[in-house]
Amino acid sequence: MSSEFCLLLDKPPAARYSDGEEKANMRFPAPPGKIRVGPAGWSYPDWEGIVYPPHKPRGFHEAGYLAGYFDTVEINTSFYSPLRAGLVENWIQKVAHNREFKFTAKLWKRFTHERDANGEDEKVFKEGLAPLAEAGRLGALLLQFPWSFKNTRQNHEYLGGLCMQFMEYPLVVEVRHDSWNQPEVFAWLAEQGVGICNIDQPVIGRSIAPGERATAAVGYVRLHGRNYEHWFTNEDNPAERYNYLYTVPELEPWAARIRSLAERTDVTYVITNNHFHGKAITNALQLVHLLRNLPVPVPETLLARYPELTAIAAESSPLEPRQTDLLFGAPIAAKKN
Repeated sequence: MSSEFCLLLDKPPAARYSDGEEKANMRFPAPPGKIRVGPAGWSYPDWEGIVYPPHKPRGFHEAGYLAGYFDTVEINTSFYSPLRAGLVENWIQKVAHNREFKFTAKLWKRFTHERDANGEDEKVFKEGLAPLAEAGRLGALLLQFPWSFKNTRQNHEYLGGLCMQFMEYPLVVEVRHDSWNQPEVFAWLAEQGVGICNIDQPVIGRSIAPGERATAAVGYVRLHGRNYEHWFTNEDNPAERYNYLYTVPELEPWAARIRSLAERTDVTYVITNNHFHGKAITNALQLVHLLRNLPVPVPETLLARYPELTAIAAESSPLEPRQTDLLFGAPIAAKKN
């Protein structure tokens, strides 16, 4: 791989800004942090023949395949039940060819949605995460709360307790109700060293709007799509709420926000959650292109489904060079061809 494509952070992370407040002992501007882009989850039946090849080679694994195109994937199954350590160890092996790859994981919904978890639940959940943490492959643990989780004293105290329970991990909180959009909330998160998730969702009523907040060394972005019609509906096909393909003009403001986050964090994770028919992969590749201003490898089956990717598709192998093996710094500002 050419050295110009390997602008990795091999030195200790410098002090950075946290939502407008300067950290102690900062003498010089810190170089921008690393940006990792990838989808939420990998096991979707409707990705067959679109994201993944119809005829899979021996030993094929979805996470390993995606690790040829991206440097992160968010684990969704951990939201529904604790991970099994043996399964996680297998995932780690499957992505071993990408040394930069990091998983992020969602906290079990028993802690965030049902809120009836006990000490045994905490023990079991942490046992499932252990292989990722020990292998250095866990980038962040996402505490995702529903829209109904509003900024009340009781909920604030519950969130504080949850952060204490899982303080050994890099934590990021996702809240969807605008009542949390308060300077004192962000200041409190910064004091705890907990990141805030910047989200794109249908802005209905008091839904929180897009932002570019940084409250910790880890920045986080999740793009859910803008399917206003189905966002709050309970239909037989819940995946329909994620049936949304962002246009490039809709992604461009997010690319600017992501660059801004990278200036104030050590690493920023960008997760596309609009998984319906592989649209998350399409938009993730488009974001990488916007951030790099270089062609990106595109799976042939995805290119056939979304021909608009032709304009950004590279001719090289998806393994060389790594798409997000870059430090997204000065090269981003280069003029487009």
